[in-house]
Amino acid sequence: MSMKINGAYSHYKTNDMEDVKQQKKAEEIKKEQELEKVSNQKEVEKDEYRSSEKSDRKPTGLYHLEQKGDEKPKIVYDDPKKPEKKCITNTDRVDREIEKLKEKQKQLEQQIRSSSKDEKKTKELERKLAQVKAELSQKDNDTYRRQNASVSEQ
Repeated sequence: MSMKINGAYSHYKTNDMEDVKQQKKAEEIKKEQELEKVSNQKEVEKDEYRSSEKSDRKPTGLYHLEQKGDEKPKIVYDDPKKPEKKCITNTDRVDREIEKLKEKQKQLEQQIRSSSKDEKKTKELERKLAQVKAELSQKDNDTYRRQNASVSEQ
């Protein structure tokens, strides 16, 4: 069996050349589009120093020197985004309550010592003293102070 091969390969080369030309045109179109995008973009704002007095915008933050006591002065940054609210916890009311209980305890102990002749009165005072001591042991701690402290915002 014999096979005949056609030696004309010119039609293959023309198809390859057309593909290459189309690719070049596509690349040129892309480059033109990129150039148009760059030319249409606004000019990028550059960093530069502007005095806060001359600028129409407020400064983003302020620096100042701060000196506490005999320490060296420190540069402090005041962040404008920092919240101005301050929470203050006040335990004065609870502390006064505890102080009153301690005073009452001292008075009852003194009364017990002075009324040693009357047993009925002494037992009543001891009962009151036990109540005051129980109340003091319950209230004279940090947990009670935190729970009953008054919190205010400034």
